[in-house]
Amino acid sequence: MSSLRKAGKAGQQEHRERSQLESRKHLGELEKKKDYKLRADDYQKKKKKLHVLRKKALDKNPDEFYFHMINSGVKGGIHHEKTSEPTEETLLQTKLMEGQDLRYVRFKRDVERKKIDKLKSELHLLDLPGVARNVHTVFVDSKKEAKNFNPVKYLDTHPSLIDRTFNRPKLDTLKEQSVVGAQSKADVTLANRERKGKYSELMKRMDRERELTIVTNKLQVKKNVAESKGEKPKRVLKGSSSRAPVYKWQYERRR
Repeated sequence: MSSLRKAGKAGQQEHRERSQLESRKHLGELEKKKDYKLRADDYQKKKKKLHVLRKKALDKNPDEFYFHMINSGVKGGIHHEKTSEPTEETLLQTKLMEGQDLRYVRFKRDVERKKIDKLKSELHLLDLPGVARNVHTVFVDSKKEAKNFNPVKYLDTHPSLIDRTFNRPKLDTLKEQSVVGAQSKADVTLANRERKGKYSELMKRMDRERELTIVTNKLQVKKNVAESKGEKPKRVLKGSSSRAPVYKWQYERRR
């Protein structure tokens, strides 16, 4: 039977999909069912999405609020996040202000200052940035003497030692005593490494002392504002990570 069915179909007309008419070729290829199917599926998908969005808009609570509403916006059709203002405290300052009181922060600052002074005395603080250098003032009797003044001759030392503020021996001392120091390259390398480590420690302690000073000032201002009586003080200058805020109190006449 199957062979007869196949033989019968052999004489049937073949049905082919119609192509675009010659007069409409300028419009492109004729749309087939598979093309329509893709377009229809896309349309239904968008229709469902719009239905969900409309339902969400109808069910929305008018009193709903979350902070992203005010922290973002649309400008020129492009969504963007609003940049926040720089914080008044660094991470270290925030931790200190949250967990410690004014007296403890002052105590820690004083401890850091003592350690800094000790390191300065050990390293003699030659050329650290931000630190005032000692000034050696010499008085003379006339402008002519000031013009012809020779610091090497006056200090009686070697020209290479003239910029030193410490350990500046005189020429007689240099002639009489032998130089005591490292005797090998390994000793020199070790000494340089130790000195570099101490300078690094000194810079870190100076940064921490500066942070503690800022925190102390902020806590003191906060305490003064909390303890103020009468009219509330007006903030003149906003605080930052490098300074405490500035407040102005109303003048009160003292009896």
